[in-house]
Amino acid sequence: VELWLPTVTWNNKFMAVGNGGWAGAISVYSDMKAALRRGYATAATDTGHTGSMFSGMFALGHPEKVIDFAYRSIHLMTVRAKQIIDAHYQRKINYSYYNGCSTGGRQGLMSAQRYPEDFDGIIAGAPANRHINMHVSSVTQITRLLRDPAVAVTDTQAKLVNDAVLKQCDSLNEGFLNNPSQCSFDFSTLQCQGKIREDCLTQDQLETVLTFYNGVKNSKGELIFSGSSISNPITPKLGSETSRSYGEGTNEMLSLLVFDTVRILGFQNPDYDWRNFNLDHDLPLIDAAAGFVDAVDPDLRAYQRRGGKLLLYHGWDDPAITAENTVYYYDSVLEEMAGDQSDWLRLFMVPGMGHCRDGKGPHSFDKITALEQWREQDIAPELILGVNPESASQRPLCPYPQYARYDGTGDLRFGGNWSCAAP
Repeated sequence: VELWLPTVTWNNKFMAVGNGGWAGAISVYSDMKAALRRGYATAATDTGHTGSMFSGMFALGHPEKVIDFAYRSIHLMTVRAKQIIDAHYQRKINYSYYNGCSTGGRQGLMSAQRYPEDFDGIIAGAPANRHINMHVSSVTQITRLLRDPAVAVTDTQAKLVNDAVLKQCDSLNEGFLNNPSQCSFDFSTLQCQGKIREDCLTQDQLETVLTFYNGVKNSKGELIFSGSSISNPITPKLGSETSRSYGEGTNEMLSLLVFDTVRILGFQNPDYDWRNFNLDHDLPLIDAAAGFVDAVDPDLRAYQRRGGKLLLYHGWDDPAITAENTVYYYDSVLEEMAGDQSDWLRLFMVPGMGHCRDGKGPHSFDKITALEQWREQDIAPELILGVNPESASQRPLCPYPQYARYDGTGDLRFGGNWSCAAP
């Protein structure tokens, strides 16, 4: 754990920051610096092991480290940090906050679910809260490609799919979709009729595309993990999940980031052969072994009762964690807690934003100030101004299910020409 303490300008507040991937290092110094500049005491942890964020090998033979990764490390870091802060400044903390994305988003939700007393406000971005199903679904898609390379789409076919979606759905010609949930596309129109060509999809390739967008299902037709937003471009290797090779001197592009959930977290077997992978058989076993890593409990009543605020966000064009996964969790909380929870829970979907940052849309926004005003002044965020520094454009980010609607006149890049609207 590292805890940074402002020497002069402490604002009487604490902010913990989360991790990415499998953690294994404190890789969020930029978030710690941002908190420090605001006057926060701030802390981060490697979650109890040292290693690459792309590898889960730390979990081999170390069940306690898996518990640390799952939930214990952030909690103990927070408890100890508060004790040190109180002793150092000789006065109590006014507010404690959390800020994390990806694995960090999962850690934020886990804190709200398991340790509701730890934080007064939580920012959870693109949460990997269904860690098991997410990784197993990725392995399902990748092993299908490895077993039969003919089912993969080519560069030309990927461009065909992406161009067709933009042509139908990008009504403002921005190069991304402003509100993907309001557009649907019939991918069967791209299937080859008769002779197989490069400018159309075979039946197997169409299935690959449909799985990418509609999600992975088991043999019973049950959804295991949600598909990508229609605005997320498909790639020949199904995105960044396959960017790291498994095995030296091979062309087996199984990402250790996702495969280690199967072979290490699930089966404690570094020699597990991906050729033996079977979704129906393996998922229940992996879930039984390590399902406690997931942060999926929709009952947040304890967190709500103590006045906690939860700000969720996700980029619609996230290539690593599907945006619909966060929508599903948000909806599950509303269902569990019977209706509108907007006084303490809000979700902001960001058009054109990738995984936690960057993208063609308004991916930069001041979520910390929004959370502070919400918790400390009871000013709920009706919108947050999003900015794209690269294109010098602005757009309001609206509480889901609202979205930013162009007023119809004026510069698209000026935020004042947009307003939040119901779908």
